Amino acid sequence: MLCLGIESTAHTFGCSVLEFSSIGNTGQLLSDIRESYVPPEGTGIHPREASRHHAETSSATLKRSLQKAEISIKDIDVIAYSAGPGLGPCLRIGAVVARTLAAFYKKPLVPVNHALGHIELGAMLTGASDPLVLLVSGGHTMIMAFSGNRWRVFGETLDITIGQLLDQFGRALGFASPCGSKIEQLANQSSKSYLHFPYVVKGNDVSLSGLLTTATRLALDTSNALPDICYSLQETAFAMIAETIERAISFTGKKQTMIVGGVAANKRLAEMLESACKRLDVNLFVCPIRFAGDNGAQIAWTGILEYVTTKKQVSIEKSFIRQSWRVDTVDVSWR
Repeated sequence: MLCLGIESTAHTFGCSVLEFSSIGNTGQLLSDIRESYVPPEGTGIHPREASRHHAETSSATLKRSLQKAEISIKDIDVIAYSAGPGLGPCLRIGAVVARTLAAFYKKPLVPVNHALGHIELGAMLTGASDPLVLLVSGGHTMIMAFSGNRWRVFGETLDITIGQLLDQFGRALGFASPCGSKIEQLANQSSKSYLHFPYVVKGNDVSLSGLLTTATRLALDTSNALPDICYSLQETAFAMIAETIERAISFTGKKQTMIVGGVAANKRLAEMLESACKRLDVNLFVCPIRFAGDNGAQIAWTGILEYVTTKKQVSIEKSFIRQSWRVDTVDVSWR
């Protein structure tokens, strides 16, 4: 069975074709094509501009994905699309493409929660079976564990996400979004001279907006070396997350921890979580860098899991998007 996954929540428009095998419920990725909107330096994603980019590149991206998989659209059995959470104008482009194809070629249409897609693809690629999940990206900073047919949230950000922290600070310095890799590079050049940052953990939640304010203020003082600011920012934010992960591991009793989302590509974050997991005798799984960010594969895999398990699909008239669709409101039937 073949599933076409369409991703368009933010800066990336992606199309992937995945082949599902009922033998062991395994998936083979046949294609993964993406085009990303790159905003001008020093600015963030403008939803209208990003959606225009998606509309202009969607046809070519879809065509390349089908060519890479060596199939035609008629060979597709199921079409899945990211229905939220995300930027409304961007989500609508993916939904329009998906519902147009589903209506014209009479294919089942399956809406997918973007955050759930990160989790399920990460589990498939790493082999994690029952992990405590850390989802860290531009749109999410959440700690979750599966219980009672849903992913339950055990901790999250109280204000901005870790991805927003890095991107907004990077934009203040004039970098182009996303800025995480640039800040990581600068932090690696630091003399390891730590500058004081607020450390705000409330229960199992974190507050990151104070770190952004402090980093921006420190950057205005030319006596502070930029690599040291980036180093200190990372060390503080990641230490806060590591603390909450340790607490969540102790509370849930999980023997596995998995990192997914775009910030999962940060090697320093992985190092700190590896140390935390080792102290508690827990195995750490990190989503491969290639699939840490947004992609159509996560939508295709989650969509086909939903369809083969429940046969649920939506009519064209009800193929809506939900900009604030929380992952802990989604029933998961295949686990």
